[in-house]
Amino acid sequence: MSDTTNDYDQLRLQIPALRNSAKLERINKGYSSDAKYIVYDPQERPLCLLRTYSIEQDANKRLEFRALERMEEQGVRCSRPIDIGTLPDQRLGYMIVSYIHGEEASEQLPLLSVEDQYAIGVEAGLELRKIHRIQGPADMKPWQERAEAKHRRYRQEYAKCGVRIEHESAVFSFIDRHLPLMRDRPNRFQHDDFHTGNLVVASGKLSGVIDFNRYDWGDPVHEFLKVGFFSADVSRPFAVGQIHGYYDHSEPDESFWRLYSLYVAMTIVSSVVWILKVKPEELDSMLGKIYKVIDDHDRFELTVPRWYRADWQ
Repeated sequence: MSDTTNDYDQLRLQIPALRNSAKLERINKGYSSDAKYIVYDPQERPLCLLRTYSIEQDANKRLEFRALERMEEQGVRCSRPIDIGTLPDQRLGYMIVSYIHGEEASEQLPLLSVEDQYAIGVEAGLELRKIHRIQGPADMKPWQERAEAKHRRYRQEYAKCGVRIEHESAVFSFIDRHLPLMRDRPNRFQHDDFHTGNLVVASGKLSGVIDFNRYDWGDPVHEFLKVGFFSADVSRPFAVGQIHGYYDHSEPDESFWRLYSLYVAMTIVSSVVWILKVKPEELDSMLGKIYKVIDDHDRFELTVPRWYRADWQ
């Protein structure tokens, strides 16, 4: 028996909620520092999902656990919070949530009909609207103040990082002209990583939303930037459907697209800094996404991206 298997057995035995389980299977996906495991029953059926993390993160993880409870209260299709605790001897914290059956939408959508892809996008938009019902804390600083401060920090780091984006002057000019649009935008709960890699599909339907560990508070429109960076590349019908579902099958107005384009442009800057810190070996892949976004917006001469304008059916 391997040391890894022994470690997994120790986890199962030390966490009371897992003592009737049979085995753990490590999930090696994503950028989170959390360790993630599928927990199986003796019949090898998935029971739940276990996340472990440094015990120093316990306070923040309890806030995340409470956020999942609030999602459950709103009727969001997502992992249900089951248990949270610490293992002091191992300097670990743990969280247990329900297992959502299915496969990543990013893997399943290309296998489905255009109509089913669009319908799943509509479902995703409806779930996102539920997520955004929750108001931010009353004492939170205004969104514009927080977002501009973060952007200034990223801009300073970008200037020193040694990488230069083609057409950066057009990107920076667009950002600087449109920053005032963030004034008086609401602070709402944000999943903050809402894209096809964090959605689960089964039998041609949306099963649920996963991975709330990056949740934040801010402008709901900010949530849609991941559509342009990730989801539209996987499935344009899904991407269009998500927007239609969110807006109750209506077209968003021009103010949505101006804000969306601003947030996409700001994310071009932060993405370079972020990937160099977290996964520098994936810089070329990230630059490919960035140049696709710049092209979609014709160097930010367009606020409505080409993937939305074009015939997606």
